[in-house]
Amino acid sequence: MNLVLTVLNITAPVFLLAVVGFVWVKLGFEYSVTFVTRMAMTLAVPCLIFVALMNIDAAPQAIATLSVASFMAYLVVMAGCFILVKAARLDTQTYLAPLIFGNTGNLGLPLALFAFGETGLGYAVVVFAVMAILSFTIGIWMVAGAGSFKRVLQEPLVGATLLGALFLWQGWETPVFLTNTLELIGQMAIPMMLITLGVAVARLETKAMGQAVLLSVVKLLICGGAGWGAAVWFGLDPVAAGVLIVQLATPVAVTSYLLAEKYGANAQPVAGLVVASTLLSVIALPLILAFVI
Repeated sequence: MNLVLTVLNITAPVFLLAVVGFVWVKLGFEYSVTFVTRMAMTLAVPCLIFVALMNIDAAPQAIATLSVASFMAYLVVMAGCFILVKAARLDTQTYLAPLIFGNTGNLGLPLALFAFGETGLGYAVVVFAVMAILSFTIGIWMVAGAGSFKRVLQEPLVGATLLGALFLWQGWETPVFLTNTLELIGQMAIPMMLITLGVAVARLETKAMGQAVLLSVVKLLICGGAGWGAAVWFGLDPVAAGVLIVQLATPVAVTSYLLAEKYGANAQPVAGLVVASTLLSVIALPLILAFVI
């Protein structure tokens, strides 16, 4: 019973905030996803990332090991999802990237914070950064046939990650007034991302959900298995291992749908994957958390 209550206390705030965004749209209230996403990704999330890395209570060697483990886990996920797409005779441009890259920002960061505290958030930021770099290069190439390493370097969250890693490595700290300011800005990120997730899901139109549900289940098995395998192979400590598994097991990100729209892929099946995998995560993520905490 204590374990059930612990998992409920971790997951309930995450999904309830998403429900707030969902209900907000259904009531007909205005919500600019473009503005909020830009605010989050260019200001709030980079501040959250920088402060989390600067204050993380972990050795630089542990961070480096987690980074390598995350990269290797994503390579396994890429291989597994590629085999899945080819075996099911699905369109690679449409399905491959969404199945690989999960919602490590909107869902992964708050789940790690609530489940493992500030240290867990710092670890989650590392996994998120690895995913973002791969997504902005290989991921965009999968959807559009072209990736941009220059674009990766221009992303504020990547700069915040590199700067935070430098401060962690050197043991530096910003002045108290600046740290408090950055923390205050960063505190906007998690509620903004969760509410925006609910808004985006509410606005998606989906059809033929049967295939989306089946693919979401297989994606969960591939990603969760890859996270667990990498954690064991690299001997990650329990918190880092739990964070890696949870981050990889997050559902298809709404940004996958937006990229499909932007680059001319078939966006409708991607919308189905977003909704199906997000609904599945309401059951799956609490079970995974019960396993790793």
